[in-house]
Amino acid sequence: MREFARLFAELDETTATNRKLDALQAYFGSAAPENAAWAVYFLAGGKPRQTVPTKLLREYAIAYAQLDDWLFDESYHAVGDLAETIAHILPPPEHHSDVGLAVWIQERIAPLRGADPVAIRAALFGFWNELDTRERFLLTKLISGGFRVGVSRLLVTRALSAIAAVDSKLIAQRLMGWTDGSVAPTAGGFLQLIAAQSDDEHKLRGGQPYPFFLAHQLAGEPQALGAISDWQVEWKYDGIRAQLVRRGAQNYLWSRGEELITERFPELAALRLPEGTVIDGEVLIWNDGAPAPFADLQKRIGRKTLSAKLLAELPAVLVAYDLLEQAGVDLRALPQHERRTLLEALVEQTGQLGPQQLTLSPLVEAASWDQLAHIRTESRARGVEGMMVKAKDAQYGVGRTKNVGTWWKWKIDPYTIDAVLIYAQAGHGRRASLYTDYTFAVWDADAGGERRLVPFTKAYSGLTDAEIAVVDNAIRKTTVEKFGPVRSVRPTMVFEIGFEGIALSSRHKAGIAVRFPRILRRRDDKSIDDADSLDTLKGLLAAAGPLSSSPA
Repeated sequence: MREFARLFAELDETTATNRKLDALQAYFGSAAPENAAWAVYFLAGGKPRQTVPTKLLREYAIAYAQLDDWLFDESYHAVGDLAETIAHILPPPEHHSDVGLAVWIQERIAPLRGADPVAIRAALFGFWNELDTRERFLLTKLISGGFRVGVSRLLVTRALSAIAAVDSKLIAQRLMGWTDGSVAPTAGGFLQLIAAQSDDEHKLRGGQPYPFFLAHQLAGEPQALGAISDWQVEWKYDGIRAQLVRRGAQNYLWSRGEELITERFPELAALRLPEGTVIDGEVLIWNDGAPAPFADLQKRIGRKTLSAKLLAELPAVLVAYDLLEQAGVDLRALPQHERRTLLEALVEQTGQLGPQQLTLSPLVEAASWDQLAHIRTESRARGVEGMMVKAKDAQYGVGRTKNVGTWWKWKIDPYTIDAVLIYAQAGHGRRASLYTDYTFAVWDADAGGERRLVPFTKAYSGLTDAEIAVVDNAIRKTTVEKFGPVRSVRPTMVFEIGFEGIALSSRHKAGIAVRFPRILRRRDDKSIDDADSLDTLKGLLAAAGPLSSSPA
């Protein structure tokens, strides 16, 4: 625990890539395999489940520190982070722990889930009495489910590659599925992760997917890519990027986030594919010959129980656009156009299953880039985000790379709206002392015709550190009320908000939900009276057509 807490602090305290890489290599080079296995899980994106409610953490920390409630709350408001507050207000420990990370996770933290409050209190008091400030901070992050760390999965891959002297692409391949959470990380798993390459490498994969090949954003004109005949063009769908794996007479459906989602889509789990097949594609809800809004897909994702009625109303399909494995043979080194030919044959072979389960991503044909640009204007009417432009000679790479050929995403311009900032919340990690998470509102009129601001979305990305500092200062000066970590502010700032999709929503106060909201810029040239209205949003919704009208 002590070593991982030190690593966590080192990663959080620097933005220098080389320093982070050195810290990772030092840790993995000396950590016991069972502890390193859990470290990989968390650092690569695995999320700890909350084992103790934050209400109890606060209550027991106050009791242990013998503080008044108001003093704890004032400390929390000043710091903006529960874990940091608890770590600093507790008295020094009487003992020091040498217990490793694996034991902490499996034998100490996990049993707290669902335990009696009296037992939880006693356990926490014992934990706090053997951990220093840095370790207490980490413990609270793990117990509360709020663990986040400023390190990329790529950097973890590079560190493991360096200590194992194994190609980073192979490490990335072995890491697929590591953070799913359905199987606990083990010492044996870690040793296999960093083992020398084996002739039986492929047989060790089981139901694991391959690392996903990611596209680059096409910012300039497509004519710069050269002859259009060298490129394969498809529609860019707004669904769940996934790989369907058929091995061991069983189907595995993996999301790009490395979550095993097979049980959520039983119609795809039932597809009768040849043994040793891996298809890359997009999971969508498909109705009346067209993709449904993402909001419909969310209804399937969020349900633990899938009724026959829901399956009939919201049928899922896998729109296939690449074939990565056939008959157990890895096809990723083949050119894109050859993999496409094999994919077309496979989909035709399984055609008796019908388009409601497996369908081929159609190619978009055009004689010139100008003609393709004209076709692209149909994107929103088709319920898609734009186009994917793939080099016909491209291999299937690992991550966002250009060394084996390139995929480009040629997205349509986002929707934009000018909105007013009305709430703010502190960030996490190195931004825990800054207000970086914002709620935005647009104007609406009540029954008497009086204008009021109605919240419609939250956003936290898009501003530079310098811009965040300016906004943070303004938030502190215009605060009206405090609700725990949230501040209500006097409306003074207007921002241009961009988003990819829009749909009706009964769950949102404005009656509308937007997809992938982000801050484009601060509009210092506009007063709050110049911000857009709810009618403007409704106009965007109407222009989007029936494909966006399904309630979220």
